[in-house]
Amino acid sequence: MSRIVGIVLAAGMSRRLGRPKQLLMLNGTPLIAHVVDRALASTLDEVILITGAHGADVRAVIEGRKVLFVHNPDFEEGQGTSLAAGIIALDADVDAAVVMLGDQPGISPEVIDRAIKARRESGAPVVMARYGNQRGHPVLFGGELFPELRNLDADAGGREIVRDHQDLVVLVDGGADAPPPDVDTEEAWAELQYQWPSLRGLAPPAR
Repeated sequence: MSRIVGIVLAAGMSRRLGRPKQLLMLNGTPLIAHVVDRALASTLDEVILITGAHGADVRAVIEGRKVLFVHNPDFEEGQGTSLAAGIIALDADVDAAVVMLGDQPGISPEVIDRAIKARRESGAPVVMARYGNQRGHPVLFGGELFPELRNLDADAGGREIVRDHQDLVVLVDGGADAPPPDVDTEEAWAELQYQWPSLRGLAPPAR
């Protein structure tokens, strides 16, 4: 069976936050390590981690985990260049890539597996998670879209590709009413820390 590979985007400069969000310590573990660990807990055949800003420090906190590091030298130009770098790094036998964001530690291995299953059963070129009435990551792109992904505009990410193939998108249950929280601001970071116990199936602390 053709391989399905995960691509974790962790090359950003964290401009809005003002400090490297990949390295924020959440419950004693760096944020990016939480994301990588959840990707590795899924049935993905391989996990690729895209680095850029703070690349050496990100590698240092991930060393020992079974991932392939790919450095994006154009990380300052936007997320699209990191996704393109990940697609370019894929071997010829890869059937699809599951894209995850490096600041969403609540990403679920079960949802990743649902996206993989949907691709293998339906052959859909795009599979996305549905959270209530919202769509979010993980996002799976089939190999037939790799040529388009390799030539993404700098800051487009995969949004343009999803829009161009809207009629072919398959949705899978994200298991929650809202997408996993990400970290762009100090307020979002504080909220993630508050929500983290519930994301792990525990009761959150009293505010």
